[in-house]
Amino acid sequence: MREIVLDTETTGLDPYADHRLVEIGCIELVNHMPTGKQYHQYINPQRSMPKEAFDVHGLGDEFLAKQPVFAEVVDDFLAFIGTDSKLVIHNAAFDMKFLNAELGWLNKPLIANDRAIDTVQIARKKFPGSPVSLDALCRRFKIDNSNRTLHGALLDSDLLALVYLELLGGRQHGLGLDANASDAAGGDVSRQVSRSAKPYREPRPHMAKPEEVTRHQAYISEKIKDAVWLK
Repeated sequence: MREIVLDTETTGLDPYADHRLVEIGCIELVNHMPTGKQYHQYINPQRSMPKEAFDVHGLGDEFLAKQPVFAEVVDDFLAFIGTDSKLVIHNAAFDMKFLNAELGWLNKPLIANDRAIDTVQIARKKFPGSPVSLDALCRRFKIDNSNRTLHGALLDSDLLALVYLELLGGRQHGLGLDANASDAAGGDVSRQVSRSAKPYREPRPHMAKPEEVTRHQAYISEKIKDAVWLK
């Protein structure tokens, strides 16, 4: 099962109020385990970056002006997320709104809303009444987010992948237990599946010897007079 953990950064809150994407980060999971494959792209929003957005993301106009516009990277992005992989997103409605607005302006097929797995909704059901921001969930699950001084799409996707695994019940990160899943993901099975260094030994027979069977039957007939299986 292939899933894509996805995060976007934007110039503001509403694509229909002249705000645009400035960054997309994606991490591939197969059977809930990271494969090492990722997609990361800065995007020229073709508008200035508001100060409040700059303070959050640290992306300035001079840097963004050198990046490709969304139309130049859209095909690579769509190829990475595929047509049916689920998209794991924190507060999915926000990111899906921006992505589908950008796709719609280019007359590209929109991403179906039912492809999104919203980790905010999962966290609210699992921890009702508790904070469910990405930072709050990292603290709850003791995930190191000390590098998150600014919001970045790829860093946030990486943290969200760890949070998502914990929301599903938790696993030892980086330990793949399914060799076939690792092969499907293009991973190195030898790195992900624990191998035993013990020498191979032929299996030992466990069938009772004839004399052991005879002694057992004699014991039963002598010591166990009222057993139900003897009636």
